[in-house]
Amino acid sequence: MAKRILIFSLAYYPKHIGGAEVAIKEITNRINTEDIQFDMACLRFDSSLPKTEKIGNVTIHRIGFSKNNPTMADLKKSSLNLNKFLFQFLAAWEACKLHKKNNYDAVWAMMAHSSGVPAVIFKIFYPKMPYLLTLQEGDPVNYIKRKMLPLYPLWKRAFTKANFIQTISNYLAGFARDMGYKGPLEVVPNGVNIRHFSREFSLAELNEVKNKIGKKDGDVFIITTSRLVYKNGIGDVIDGIRLLPDNVKFLILGTGPLENELKLQVTNHNLNNRVIFEGQINHEELPKYLKACDIFIRPSLSEGMGNSFIEAMAAGIPVIATQEGGIADFLFDPDRNLDKEPTGLAVNPRDPEGIAKAVRRYIDDSVLKARIVENGKKLVFLKYDWDIIARDMKEKVFDKALGDKKSN
Repeated sequence: MAKRILIFSLAYYPKHIGGAEVAIKEITNRINTEDIQFDMACLRFDSSLPKTEKIGNVTIHRIGFSKNNPTMADLKKSSLNLNKFLFQFLAAWEACKLHKKNNYDAVWAMMAHSSGVPAVIFKIFYPKMPYLLTLQEGDPVNYIKRKMLPLYPLWKRAFTKANFIQTISNYLAGFARDMGYKGPLEVVPNGVNIRHFSREFSLAELNEVKNKIGKKDGDVFIITTSRLVYKNGIGDVIDGIRLLPDNVKFLILGTGPLENELKLQVTNHNLNNRVIFEGQINHEELPKYLKACDIFIRPSLSEGMGNSFIEAMAAGIPVIATQEGGIADFLFDPDRNLDKEPTGLAVNPRDPEGIAKAVRRYIDDSVLKARIVENGKKLVFLKYDWDIIARDMKEKVFDKALGDKKSN
């Protein structure tokens, strides 16, 4: 008989999708329904979405305040803004009701800062229930701790009361241990749709993208796919562009709260013809944009892992990044990591001069660039395919966590 796991996740498909939601969908879709079936408690936000719906191998139960087709601005206002706080308690209540009906074999919280508290409250009522916590957090740890101060005692117990923790990087594994967790832990990274990002495009398809972004013969385009927030270091890249020749340009895919500030920075430095804000791009189109450009960059100040780097490696373009947080698990620099084959060029945080130097190095050293591209693709194919990730989650995480099942 199939086991049944209840997932706590702040949001889910078909809207409000981030790396954590993608991970849930990619993993659960690859697990045989005869082995494990999944339910989920998540926020509704949008009243056009049904309260209960099945997507893939997940039956979703949506709760909380909602509005018809809310904008991102709406989510920050009035009752919708209270949703994230109320979720900590509403989700636990919903889980108790669902458990009486479905008799779950385990609960799974996706990210401690958003779903750990409801899992802990549920655990109070069902102390013998196996509780699995996944850490996908990308923000700096100190920022997360400040954010969770109103619920800090419960939030800390989200770590210490877990029966099993899975993290997407060694950095986050250290975070779990620092929070007092002493139990079994597995590092299983997020994956990438390799077939999607490694596929080839015709010259006409790539030229269409190049024409759209204004790329001419002789131009070198640096690209980032990033939410426009401070931690992603986009302003440092803009400052680095000032130190490079005029044919080096910067394409920014993404939106976020710093967009107006970054555009003002570009204007103040007279870089409007060299920095292009393309906005949010459909996921289906993203590989074309990566392959139409020359270098991927995101000089993050913090990163739980960083799927965008893995996607760029799969697409076959060289990467520039810091080695902050989980990036250090896969970004190996030819000068800093002498015991490993290089997979990118590393820069220090907040270092525009280092960024400019790394760009010049790729431009001047085609042999090193080709070596890094080859190594990056090889690493992604060997370690970050979703089929591999789903297998590891089943065998190394779910099977072990479900083995702790006791009667409730």
